[in-house]
Amino acid sequence: MQTAEASITQRLTSEEILNDYRIAWESRQASLAGRKEVFMGKAKFGIFGDGKEVAQLAMAKFFQNGDFRSGYYRDQTFMFAIGELTLQQYFAQLYAHTDVEAEPSTAGRAMNGHFGTRSLDDEGHWKNLMEQKNSSADISPTAAQMPRLVGLAYASKLYRQNPALKGMQKFTVNGNEVAFGTIGNASTSEGMFFEAINAAGVLQVPMLVSVWDDAYGISVPAEYQTTKGSISEILAGFQRNAEGEQGYEIFKVKGWDYAALCETYEAAVRVCREQHVPVLVHVEEMTQPQGHSTSGSHERYKSKERLEWEAEYDCLKKMREWVLESGIATAEELDQIESEARDAVKAARSNAWSEFATAIKADHDEALRLLDELAKASVHITEVATIAEELRKTVNPIRSDAVRAVRKALRYVRDEQNPAKRELIGWLEQSMGENADRYNSYLYSQSDEAALLVEEVKPEFDESSPVVDGREVLQACFDAMLARDPRVFAIGEDVGFIGDVNQAFAGLQEKHGELRVTDTGIRECTIIGQGIGAALRGLRPITEIQYLDYLLYAIQILSDDLACLQYRTKGGQKAPLIVRTRGHRLEGIWHSGSPIGMILSSIRGMHVLVPRDMTQAAGFYNTLLKSDEPALVIECLNGYRLKERIPNNIGEFTVPLGKPEIIREGTDLTVVTYGSMCRIVLEAAKQLEEFGISVEVIDVQTLLPFDIDHMIADSIRKTNRVLFTDEDVPGGASAYMMQQVVDEQGAWRWLDSKPQCLSAQPHRPAYSSDGDYFSKPNPEDVFETIYEMMHEADPMAYPKIY
Repeated sequence: MQTAEASITQRLTSEEILNDYRIAWESRQASLAGRKEVFMGKAKFGIFGDGKEVAQLAMAKFFQNGDFRSGYYRDQTFMFAIGELTLQQYFAQLYAHTDVEAEPSTAGRAMNGHFGTRSLDDEGHWKNLMEQKNSSADISPTAAQMPRLVGLAYASKLYRQNPALKGMQKFTVNGNEVAFGTIGNASTSEGMFFEAINAAGVLQVPMLVSVWDDAYGISVPAEYQTTKGSISEILAGFQRNAEGEQGYEIFKVKGWDYAALCETYEAAVRVCREQHVPVLVHVEEMTQPQGHSTSGSHERYKSKERLEWEAEYDCLKKMREWVLESGIATAEELDQIESEARDAVKAARSNAWSEFATAIKADHDEALRLLDELAKASVHITEVATIAEELRKTVNPIRSDAVRAVRKALRYVRDEQNPAKRELIGWLEQSMGENADRYNSYLYSQSDEAALLVEEVKPEFDESSPVVDGREVLQACFDAMLARDPRVFAIGEDVGFIGDVNQAFAGLQEKHGELRVTDTGIRECTIIGQGIGAALRGLRPITEIQYLDYLLYAIQILSDDLACLQYRTKGGQKAPLIVRTRGHRLEGIWHSGSPIGMILSSIRGMHVLVPRDMTQAAGFYNTLLKSDEPALVIECLNGYRLKERIPNNIGEFTVPLGKPEIIREGTDLTVVTYGSMCRIVLEAAKQLEEFGISVEVIDVQTLLPFDIDHMIADSIRKTNRVLFTDEDVPGGASAYMMQQVVDEQGAWRWLDSKPQCLSAQPHRPAYSSDGDYFSKPNPEDVFETIYEMMHEADPMAYPKIY
């Protein structure tokens, strides 16, 4: 029987091994050089993958085209080894170069160590992901890469088991793709890690998780992080022990043992790829020679003995020893490789800095020239010349230095008119536009599949259109979606067998199969992650959070991962996930949620849709399926049993985003609201009509985007008064709507009375119908608030009620 070392030497040529050694050394030198660049002030922060090089080389050997990585900020060696990161790109990211060609992972938007490949072409359309090695875009929050990892692996399961997906050759080869995840040992203490591990074990998906264990989490040693100090020991119960038993394969290996690492990863990846069994590889005895980051020194918290051990068991030192002992190369040959690695890193660093600085220098020099010209032409020559001189002395200038100087100079010449001023203003306007593209673009899709570009198709009704419960409208919509698009699937708690708690999926699992309509465990965070990962691989998931109150379990993933995906990749990746939930009025503290202000502040980059009935919701789902953007759809909890008519074109009609609807016309006052409050406001408006008050009621329909054509301002121009009302806490979404209308749309100029907000009480609603009445706005509240506004305008016509 061959030993692991013998099998490795059979498998790998000397050239392959020495190339690995070269990559490891270049990566280590890049870490050292990166740290120096930060301390020299040429970069703001550095976090590096030193000490993890050899394990990442071994893992990279078995990473194939079509595979996906979901890792974290210490994986630079892996990215070098799979050919998806160059040394120059590495330094370009450190300097925050905003050219996507120079820094393709994030276009300078993320700090160093945040890696990603570009899944989309320049028009925002999918590339052939089977022709490249793929890395989902990294995020910093610890363990937050894990929920997405579940979805990346789950997609392989769907591609393998659903025959209708066989034609998607840009995205799969029979589901053979493995999702590789990496995480530090300390981050395995996070709940997201345990939830993801459990979910993947239940799902039995090809997910390979590598734990880089260097025995610390910043300054905190493993005994404070993990029970028994070992993640593989406490997860031992996940190990499958019998033929056909579901579970994990778990491997342990030393992070400095090149031969054993190659052997381990070959076995681990084979299990994942062929059997679709999840795998944990616990890589122990790793080191971190430079400490956690440039923010501090590890000498402060590691003992002398630990530091001595790390020096002895540094993976590069141990790999060199192994290469020499195996006779693969001589010491002189390795010295030459190390010297060449230093030179390669030095050249890449110099080239990256030169390209970064040159891109800025042209703007810097032009701003100086224009400031000098302005100084000559201005009566404020001293002030302008001083600003120019300060800019001229700036060491390692950045773009904001020139813009700041120009804006300050223009203050002094505000009353002057001369060609130099006009030219400087032209430069500033051009610069601000270019920097908007560099730093503010791609929050939402800029492709021809953007949601705002989806053409509106009106619902069609006739006398034969059946009147049914609202939930049946959704049921018919989802049935049509599943029938026409094999990429669509729905997952969530109770979604499958019983068809969700409100029956919108009733009977659809039986009709379309368990792969298309699927129950999950109670695990909101990884339900969302399962959808994100699958959407990154070309599928169209609908993931359900059973109640809006439980969105809090998933808001971090929505905010840090999904919502900012297009932004942080500058259009390089997309995940058009539809998140379905229900909220607003029902009963009690945890089933009447309307935390809309929190949502609006947290998930910019997603659309937030708040339909008042299920027909509107169905139209939104049709719209979203035609687009390439993620969205949250919040259905009304108390609307599923209300009667609606099913449109004849249930699978085709669309509702446009950002377009409010006037659901009652009026002349005296405009009420702006959404969701379940629409019925409350309409009831109050009907009562107010008896007292001679005409109320215009506007349903905003979507909060993100919000009234893109300024329809609400037009209404206020007619009525001269406005009330914003919803079920959120005071200062929540009602304040957001007021800011959008009064500030953004400039509706203040048409107001004859102060704008007002009517929201819920500053607590969650109490249980029972009385709890709802006294906790959230009711028709009497709306009536009296509007009446009081009219009383203030005309006390004689509208005397006080009490």
